[in-house]
Amino acid sequence: MGNLLKVLTCTDLEQEPNFFLDFENAQPTEAEREVWDQVDVVLKDACTILDELQAYKGAGQEIREAIQNPNDEALQEKAWAAVVPLVGKLKKFYQFSQRLEAALHSLLRALTSETYVDPTQHLEREQALAKQFAEILHFTLRFDELKMTNPAIQNDFSYYRRTLNRMRINNVPAEGENEVNNELANRISLFYADATPMLKTLSDGTTKFVSENKNLPIENTTDVLSTMASVCKVMLETPEYRSRFASEDTVSFCLRVMVGVIILYDYVHPVGAFAKSSKIDMKGCIKVLRDQPPNSVEGLLNALRYTTKHLNDESTNKAIKAMLQ
Repeated sequence: MGNLLKVLTCTDLEQEPNFFLDFENAQPTEAEREVWDQVDVVLKDACTILDELQAYKGAGQEIREAIQNPNDEALQEKAWAAVVPLVGKLKKFYQFSQRLEAALHSLLRALTSETYVDPTQHLEREQALAKQFAEILHFTLRFDELKMTNPAIQNDFSYYRRTLNRMRINNVPAEGENEVNNELANRISLFYADATPMLKTLSDGTTKFVSENKNLPIENTTDVLSTMASVCKVMLETPEYRSRFASEDTVSFCLRVMVGVIILYDYVHPVGAFAKSSKIDMKGCIKVLRDQPPNSVEGLLNALRYTTKHLNDESTNKAIKAMLQ
């Protein structure tokens, strides 16, 4: 089993197996190599994307001055010159989301294939791919946390579109138009209008994967997600396993991954993650989140509160709703 150790069998959730998965050191086998290489190219760019987003300051000052002094051409030009390269970055982030969705599809194809009989075996024998799937989820939630706390992104893009439209009406050539044409601008605008754009990309992408693979039972996908949630929960709530992490960062990694797979499960499964028939121990997962230092998990609790699909369904257990109050 290499770095993947079976630790216990849960009895109250249809004997769902839980695993300790070594997210820090899993390496691809020959069978995993082709998919792993494809996804690795995307993940290598993920760190750069996060660094650029974290450093994104926006053109708020220049935009304010331009709006307050509409007849000052110099200030209009200064604001436009500040916004155009920023829009180039926003376009890059959006295009990365499309690459991320393609990588997700590659991993789901591998982890839900008939190579092995169930998700337990897939995660047991394809741990490097499981690790990459976890890294995509970790990136997604981190990206959205940064985006939600940066209003400059939507303000900059709105100003860019308004100015571009005004230039078109006045027949003024716009050098920035080559960067983002009108059709692409519409798609980018929809992307950033969502509170959690990367999570929406993954949720839509997972739903699309299921609908495009009609010969594949939906359980093949949802069981991979529920098993991954259990993997993370067990590692986080069991001191013996948690102590094996070489880095404390792996704790926040596991927490993000756990929340990410819950949200994906909630979107893809017909009745969602909060129903009685769900294969995810929601009470246990929320308790693990509640047991962390409060400031470190508020964003993740909010993700469960506001970006899941079925939390507010009548069928959701009142105790679970109360735990997320």
